[in-house]
Amino acid sequence: MEFKDYYKIMGVPRDASQDDIKRAYRKLARKYHPDVSKEPEAEVRFKELGEAYEVLKDPEKRVAYDRLGAEWKPNQEFRPPPDWNAGFEFSERGFGGADASQYSDFFESLFGHGFGAAHGRQGRQGGATGARTGGTFSVPGQDHYAKIMIDLEEAYTGGTRSITLQVPQVDAGGHVSTREHKLNVVIPRGIRSGQYIRLAGQGAPGHGQGKPGDLYLEVAFRPHPFYRVENADVYLDLPVAPWEAALGATVKTPTPGGVVELKIPAGSTTGRKLRLKGRGIPGKTPGDFFVVLQIVAPPANDEADKESYRKMAEQFKSFNPRARLGVSA
Repeated sequence: MEFKDYYKIMGVPRDASQDDIKRAYRKLARKYHPDVSKEPEAEVRFKELGEAYEVLKDPEKRVAYDRLGAEWKPNQEFRPPPDWNAGFEFSERGFGGADASQYSDFFESLFGHGFGAAHGRQGRQGGATGARTGGTFSVPGQDHYAKIMIDLEEAYTGGTRSITLQVPQVDAGGHVSTREHKLNVVIPRGIRSGQYIRLAGQGAPGHGQGKPGDLYLEVAFRPHPFYRVENADVYLDLPVAPWEAALGATVKTPTPGGVVELKIPAGSTTGRKLRLKGRGIPGKTPGDFFVVLQIVAPPANDEADKESYRKMAEQFKSFNPRARLGVSA
């Protein structure tokens, strides 16, 4: 995917103020508007400008884009890293307004399906109205949203952890920056990826006597070197030796809840799935833990090892591992 340099498209430096960006857009939009422009490819340039402005005019989108831009290397295909949007705190307003399908694949891949966890959620800001109390006009604060990454093991145990979120802000000079929002968060035991933790009163402040909004934290799991997760079920690819699979064995097997003794049935093959009921993510209805066997052959590092393999080949000379492909051994 091609990286879109929105600052270059708009002809502004990366430290441009929000007013500078607005002025640059107005000037270029008049120049390239398809109804009046005689410039070549005016329609294409006008669409690019609209896309760039959609991002840079919004402090939340702009901060996120700037983080991605720091990872970009010219002349290389661009792919956003997994969960690149974790750690930002934002309002639904900032990420719910654009129809991503009208812009490039680059824009849609970043902002089209859930930079904001708020898509599809109804916070109090949607249709919230003020009220006059004791002569003071009160407006409740907006709800805010963020995605946080936790380890799978935390879903098994629960606990309290400290997190730091980056909150976009605009200073008096119109320049975008971030401030830190530090919180202590209780991770409920049994929480699953995609679920929310609600922190009452941790959103935007209200006006007058209005109550502050809430902060919704969408939980996602960090990639794990051993396990993969599907809903509440957890999977592990378990390496086993050929003789363990052929003869059967009891082997030590890691799970997020601790090491267990697992019985490998004799005659097992690669891909066989063994189920440990209820050892997935905890809950009222806990998930299961699945072990997928992967037979691993030992290396032939010296002449003695090679001789052992030669004897094995002679012992099993009638065995054809490619028989199902319709070819002879």
